Amino acid sequence: MSTPQPPMPQAAPNWQAAPGSPYAAYTSPIPVVRTHLGHAIASEWTKIRSVRSTMWTLGVFVLLVVGIGLLTGLVVAGSEPDLSGENPLSLGFFGLLLGSMCIITLGVLTTASEYGTGMIRTTMTACPSRGRVLAAKALVFFLVAFVATLVSASLVAFAHMALLSDNGIEDPTTGEWLKGTVGIALYIALLGMVSLAVGSIIRHSAGAITIMIGAVLAPLVIALFMFSSSLEDVRQALFEYSIPNQLSVFYSNSLTQSGPSGWDPLWIILGVTAAVFAGAFALLERRDV
Repeated sequence: MSTPQPPMPQAAPNWQAAPGSPYAAYTSPIPVVRTHLGHAIASEWTKIRSVRSTMWTLGVFVLLVVGIGLLTGLVVAGSEPDLSGENPLSLGFFGLLLGSMCIITLGVLTTASEYGTGMIRTTMTACPSRGRVLAAKALVFFLVAFVATLVSASLVAFAHMALLSDNGIEDPTTGEWLKGTVGIALYIALLGMVSLAVGSIIRHSAGAITIMIGAVLAPLVIALFMFSSSLEDVRQALFEYSIPNQLSVFYSNSLTQSGPSGWDPLWIILGVTAAVFAGAFALLERRDV
């Protein structure tokens, strides 16, 4: 009759065995590194560049901004109007307004799609600091959206300057160049970040995209059908602070004589972004994934 063997000691769950155990001298060959925001950013960059939705969405964005921008420039140049005193960069407005829908969609998908697929559980397991995850998503998305918008808007601006050189236009000032390229890129990237935060709050891609498109278009559409004189103040406010009007302010073509001007739209969207992200961070810490 064989002598029963004593049970094998269980290894400690840490990377190094507990003192006094038969495995005390063992050390894992895998280096233990304290994680930080840089690791989360690297992870989110890998995710956003490796999914096909990012490439498709950004591809459609560039196609809309550059395609509509060039088409508008060709039509205006062919009609031979006198553009003296006009800002030639303003012709890029139409493509950017439509293209902003792509940035909104990408912002929502950056967060909400993980809830739809259940991938968010893996993400939060790998990085239990939820605030760090959301901050990393926001930083990576902002840089992607800003660079894509800046490059597209700059290409359209230079193309318009070349196409309309015979129509009496004057070279834009430094301030007009900054607002028509850097300023508009910052605004649209921040608008996309609002969408990202809304996606984190709603946790449903279609619902968050619907909310954001409504926020962009509904105020202007509602104002167009406010005919009552008693609602004139409301109508004026909707016109002034609608997102299409704020975009046009960067090209000095505001729909109204009052309201935001200069760089005001950038400070407005910055405040809105901060408020929505504060809500997203608070809910992310309180709710289950």
